[in-house]
Amino acid sequence: MFNAQENGRRLRELRGNRRIETVAAAVNISASSLAMYESGKRNPRDEVKIALADYFGTTVNDIFFVN
Repeated sequence: MFNAQENGRRLRELRGNRRIETVAAAVNISASSLAMYESGKRNPRDEVKIALADYFGTTVNDIFFVN
C-alpha cells in the first residue's frame, strides 16, 4: 500500500547526510521535486522511483510500498 509520508521518511533516511541537490542531480530531477517526495507532498513517477532505488542500492518496493 502506498503511504506518501512513510515513503518520504524512508527517502530522507536513505539520503542521510548527502545534500538534497547531490541526490537530485544523480537521478536527474530537481532538488525541489526530491524535497516534495521527501515531505510526502508528491509521488514520483515510476522512472524516478527506479532511479532513486538504483541510486540508493535498494528496490522500489523497499522504498515506496509498505508491506
